[in-house]
Amino acid sequence: MKKRHMDAMALVQTYGKPDIFLTMTCNPNWQEILDELLPGQTPQDRPDLVARVFRAKLETMKDMLTKNHILGVVKAYVYVVEFQKRGLPHAHFLLIMDSTYKLVVPEQYDRVISAELPDKHKYPELYAMVVKHMMHGPCGVLKPNNVCMQDAKVRGQMLDNRWVVPYNPYLLRMFNCHINVEVCSSIKAVKYLYKYIYKGHDQTSFNIDQPDANGNIDEIKRFIDARWITPPEAMWRIFGFTLCENHPAVLQLQLHMPNMHMVTFKAGESLDDVLARDNASKSMLTEYFAANREHEWARDILYKDFPGWFTWQQTKYWKPREKSFQVGRIVSANPAEGERYFLRVLLNHGLIEADNTLDECLTESEAMGHAASARRLFATILVFCEPGDVRGLWDRHVEAMSMTSRRRLMCPIAVEREVLLDIGGIFGVHG
Repeated sequence: MKKRHMDAMALVQTYGKPDIFLTMTCNPNWQEILDELLPGQTPQDRPDLVARVFRAKLETMKDMLTKNHILGVVKAYVYVVEFQKRGLPHAHFLLIMDSTYKLVVPEQYDRVISAELPDKHKYPELYAMVVKHMMHGPCGVLKPNNVCMQDAKVRGQMLDNRWVVPYNPYLLRMFNCHINVEVCSSIKAVKYLYKYIYKGHDQTSFNIDQPDANGNIDEIKRFIDARWITPPEAMWRIFGFTLCENHPAVLQLQLHMPNMHMVTFKAGESLDDVLARDNASKSMLTEYFAANREHEWARDILYKDFPGWFTWQQTKYWKPREKSFQVGRIVSANPAEGERYFLRVLLNHGLIEADNTLDECLTESEAMGHAASARRLFATILVFCEPGDVRGLWDRHVEAMSMTSRRRLMCPIAVEREVLLDIGGIFGVHG
């Protein structure tokens, strides 16, 4: 998941921040599911049907978004499929639009997204779907006495436009399920898609043992730490359906020092034979330099941009690209790795005049990780990189490093103290 998250961030670096966030949730009462149930069955009894029908509708919607351009021309997209605790699958999409279809003014927002009840008499079917699928609550103290708003009775309460989840009328009418459509304002939505980087897979704890004759309980046997997999997710994986996708594809570029690259071989093969192969000494990086020697026109292309102009062949060489496009991403390196880290800086930026690489390193970590990883990286920089302006580095990045602390502590001084203590404790420095 971390690699997929970094691939998505590579798309953001190439095309800009996402423009639209879209969530589609399975409707167990779709007619395609109900028509295939056997007598006495409910949708919960047929996870195979739920998975197949949702996947078919998901593929249809993906084509409508990326090929038919119903919301505008999409330059890049990312989506992941997840499963609720009760079992229903849902998909999260992030769409990066072509520059001519960026949403920049309210009038453009209104053409794509609605957050109000439609006219009940003019659009009765759409009105019923909004009431059924796209209403929050009810929760809190309700005041349904505003005469300028329409009301709808939802789960025993009268709700108005304030409770409508943003949606696209065309997609809602087409798919008859919960489809939330919102405008993105930052790259933080990418982290939301890959939140399993931080919290891991769904889990549950349970026990199946009973107390013995004396009423004693073996707590070790009683505790079982297990992964929670619902029937629709199990069927989704059995069918081999895709759980996530990036477009365009992202190629992970190798990063290594001389003669430190990885070599693959089959179990039982002689290592002498492996090393004697003609291409054993070749890698993406070594052949990048070879391609620069051969193609003079390619010498201004940075390593991370190379897949946009060349394709990597199985026979280990870069071939000039004839069609399509691919985004490149150099695998990560920690400042504590020394020469390998600085090689990555050179490959990403070329020769640099200003010493701002540590700033950029922390900024990249903040975009791709969380507060704890930013603190660990800051500590690593202090120990291994001898930064010239430690205070400036702290001032520029303390907000990202203290994000989790600020959720719990109200006092800014207490927040900074907790962050400093955590950084000091990483390498055993206290006080």
